[in-house]
Amino acid sequence: MENHKHHPHEHNGKGNNSAKNEALKKEADIKDNLVEKTKHGHNEAMDESDHSGHSGHSDHDPGHGEMGHDHHKMMIADFRKRFWVTLVLTIPILFFSPMIQDFFGYEFLLPGNPYILFALSTIVYFYGGWPFLKGFWSEIKKGAPGMMTLISMAISVAYFYSTATVFGLRGEDFFWELSTLIAIMLLGHWIEMKSVLGASKALQLLVSMMPAEAHRVKGDIIEDIPLEDLLKDDVILVKPGEKVPADGIIVDGSSYLNESMLTGESKPVKKDENDKVIGGSVNGNSTLKVKVEHTGKDSYLNKVIKMVEEAQKTKSKMQNLSDRAAKWLTYIALAIGFGTLAVWLILGFPFVYALERMVTVMVIACPHALGLAIPLVVAISTAVSAQNGLLIRNRTAFEESRKISALLFDKTGTLTKGDFGVTRIESVKEAYSTEEILRLSSALEQSSEHPIAVGIIKRVKEDNITIPKPENFNAITGKGVEANVDGKQVKVVSPGYLRDEKITIPEDAYSDAAETVVFVLIDGQLAGYIALADEIRPESAEAIKIFKKNNIKVLMATGDNEKTAKAVSEKLGLDGYYAEVLPHQKVEIVEELQNKGDFVAMTGDGVNDAPALAKADVGIAVGSGTDVAAETADIILVNSNPQDIANLILFGKATYNKMIQNLIWATGYNVVAIPLAAGVLYSSGFVLGPAVGAVFMSLSTIIVAINAQLLKRKIGKK
Repeated sequence: MENHKHHPHEHNGKGNNSAKNEALKKEADIKDNLVEKTKHGHNEAMDESDHSGHSGHSDHDPGHGEMGHDHHKMMIADFRKRFWVTLVLTIPILFFSPMIQDFFGYEFLLPGNPYILFALSTIVYFYGGWPFLKGFWSEIKKGAPGMMTLISMAISVAYFYSTATVFGLRGEDFFWELSTLIAIMLLGHWIEMKSVLGASKALQLLVSMMPAEAHRVKGDIIEDIPLEDLLKDDVILVKPGEKVPADGIIVDGSSYLNESMLTGESKPVKKDENDKVIGGSVNGNSTLKVKVEHTGKDSYLNKVIKMVEEAQKTKSKMQNLSDRAAKWLTYIALAIGFGTLAVWLILGFPFVYALERMVTVMVIACPHALGLAIPLVVAISTAVSAQNGLLIRNRTAFEESRKISALLFDKTGTLTKGDFGVTRIESVKEAYSTEEILRLSSALEQSSEHPIAVGIIKRVKEDNITIPKPENFNAITGKGVEANVDGKQVKVVSPGYLRDEKITIPEDAYSDAAETVVFVLIDGQLAGYIALADEIRPESAEAIKIFKKNNIKVLMATGDNEKTAKAVSEKLGLDGYYAEVLPHQKVEIVEELQNKGDFVAMTGDGVNDAPALAKADVGIAVGSGTDVAAETADIILVNSNPQDIANLILFGKATYNKMIQNLIWATGYNVVAIPLAAGVLYSSGFVLGPAVGAVFMSLSTIIVAINAQLLKRKIGKK
């Protein structure tokens, strides 16, 4: 029965977030790790981790907290400085270069000209090229030659050969090509790192959303305290226009809160007494008193930050593919580079020309764009998703959401609002009045957060009924709950429980197909029942249209009765439904669909639906507030809104397409450029020089970065 299938977890484990908190470490831990990392010095961290790892970009992934953000900005500043210094030195190197003078037909002789070029180029090589040289050393130590190896070999060959020509070796120097290559490579890295920083800004906005202080209420005294001193169960005052300092429950007041940066919901959300509020949301025009539930590591905001960080660091199948491609490209480029040198020498060309061809091949073949193709899309898509209420825990599942052919929905709180109101209370035993049935059942429901329980408790409060204390509480898996109340054994159960126990269901129990009914048993006898109504979400119909437009079958598996399930299914135009389903039966439904060849996504609350979420090809947990950390789900939706699932699938497709576009561009560029760099069109009079190769290589990187940034527009067009 859907209306009670959540109870076992909610009564026995609700509020016990230890498992969740274990999985979602506090942001402070992340910052501590960054402090430890930066203790070894900026240069070491920058050179060893961030420059050498460009083909994988693992250390460029955003989401390292405020210190990581600052460290990344320092790296960008460092590259910017190196670029401008190199550019300033490159201008006189170009002007005094004999090759450039011959090309443009001018002559400017300066005493000691070769030595001036050598001195300026030496500064460029060691200062401008230092990040690449350090990266090369790091790659060699790891036994994983990559892009830095290629760049370092190209600039080193050019520098040392040119130096030899200054001190007696016959041939023309490559100082101008060396300096322009380094300047262009620094520019490419600078632009790339700015792109990655842009992707991380969304996460940093989340970090900066918490206020520095809170107004703690103690009796008649209101004191301003630092946020870190706030404790669970403290009561805080949130003034109009202020940010909520911590997750909690409103104990006094009513207001509209802006949660757009947390949930993607653009409209302010009405919050009344006993409603949850999320730390970081912005209060409207009324004053609220909030009882603190979660602070620091336990807060919703920190859980979101941690989830986004973990998702951005997680490598998917696509990213592993790009890493393998970049590694093989490195080996191929080295082989072709030295092969080009050997072939041109064998053909009788001067060593200088053969060397130029080799240098050009190595410059062109740098897998820079290929290494950036996937990680930058991952960084952007994960951060943008978090801003729009989509928390990605499994990158591969997110990418594969484009394959979904069957979507199995839970009903309550997803297709429907989950806002139950009591419509009827009926007694079938003269000994028990409707008020007594409501009073006794409320004792079992008072600790539950399930919408059915909330609806019953709301009615009890409206009728000013005192809720008794239950004893020996027990959850009946998937069928209801039981406890001793006032010396009586009370059960609130599903119609399925009545059928199992051979108890006759009253004929008038279901008078309205849209109602959900729970039955109250006292001392083993049916005493009465409570009917509640749950309104279908207006977004559900639109979402289902999107699913069908994308050839996705939409099915519903609910613990609710046949009449209610059929009514919802028909109203929304679903492809099918399963009524009175127990949690373990949802697994069987998922398996049945998979055996038919469907790629199945399961949506549920992430608690009792955990087995089905785990079994599905893509598990989507729906929920709100601090209960988003469903451990078995691949993707978590902050709001229980089917429209968000449609957004998820379409954004997943857009993300995958961007990855494919970037991979095609990055690999296709190299497939065409490497042969040209080797000189295959020499007989046709076309020769691709090293500097031109460097320009096109950096252009390839810039195109990949811009294409990834365009992904930000996609989530707003679903």
